[in-house]
Amino acid sequence: MQQLQAGLARALCVLLAMAGTLRAGAAEEHAGHPLPQTRAESARVRFAEVPLSDQHGRELRLADAVGERIVVMGFVYTSCTTVCPVISAIMQKVQAQLGERAGAEVGLLSISVDPLRDSPARLLEYSRAYQSGPGWRWLTGEVAAVDEVLKGLGVWSADFASHPPNLLVGDARSGQWTRYYGFTDPAVLVARIEVLAAAREHAGHGHMARHATQESRP
Repeated sequence: MQQLQAGLARALCVLLAMAGTLRAGAAEEHAGHPLPQTRAESARVRFAEVPLSDQHGRELRLADAVGERIVVMGFVYTSCTTVCPVISAIMQKVQAQLGERAGAEVGLLSISVDPLRDSPARLLEYSRAYQSGPGWRWLTGEVAAVDEVLKGLGVWSADFASHPPNLLVGDARSGQWTRYYGFTDPAVLVARIEVLAAAREHAGHGHMARHATQESRP
């Protein structure tokens, strides 16, 4: 618990720096290591058809957890006291900024990269530190299954303890995905969500307009 509290304290410092409330360079180092530079790039993902479990022990597949929603994914493990608390704190702020949209229109997923130790019960306990709501699922499973999931998402690492900090934001309906490296400002992630949501709305209006045109033809 003390390690988790220390990690949360470091996460808060990083997020404050992101918001501009600390002087430039105040979060220059994180747990003795320089903060990674943030960048984004388009990504191609594949949802592995393997069984997983959420933090309540319910079995599901990644495609079931995503559904047809816009999704933010983070990759963590519960014994991590450096990178993972920051990633989870970023997700927490995204959840707060989404409000009631979290879970309905937008899903949040945290996937363990250490499934050997991260049982559903352990993820449930860990999630409480971040005020995880019903729209935020934490996934684990058998090692082979989780490895398949991580490989399909392009985030698998031979050494889970040194996995790089990154997040994925995408629309399961359109197949548009963006990978964010480093400790990305939550506002950047929410802005991407808004772009994807606007594209959905535009596509919906276009479909209705085409349908109306077809019906009006003799």
